Amino acid sequence: MTVQNTNKPYSEEGFALMGAAFEVHKEMGGGLLEEIYQECLELELGMQGIPFQSKQTLATFYKDRELLKKYVPDLVVHEGILVELKAVKQLVPEHEAQLMNYMRIAKKPVGYLINFGPIEKVEWKRFVISEFLQHKHQRQSA
Repeated sequence: MTVQNTNKPYSEEGFALMGAAFEVHKEMGGGLLEEIYQECLELELGMQGIPFQSKQTLATFYKDRELLKKYVPDLVVHEGILVELKAVKQLVPEHEAQLMNYMRIAKKPVGYLINFGPIEKVEWKRFVISEFLQHKHQRQSA
């Protein structure tokens, strides 16, 4: 058992995630459709043995009543990292807001916004919502 470092939660897992994203970009280049990168990243995560869930539907609520509208983030990695993929010229504040909303709804402490749109490199940002961190969070080492 390893204790999660709460100063940089999911840092090792995020490092592995981004390594997989960089591998996809190295193989495919930038500028393709988001769906292509989604499928490639899922394959790469699987090949590297990184646990993930794809397109997991998140319920939304108002005063304890479930709403019809659902959120569907692209990936959840290592059960605690929410990932939103983009294939756009550049990230904008609306993309960050979308990820933050997904993190709040899912109560996931860490989020990665990964943009495969730029031709020359992967653009990415990491976000942490500390209120969703569990004290003494423990997980099995893989």
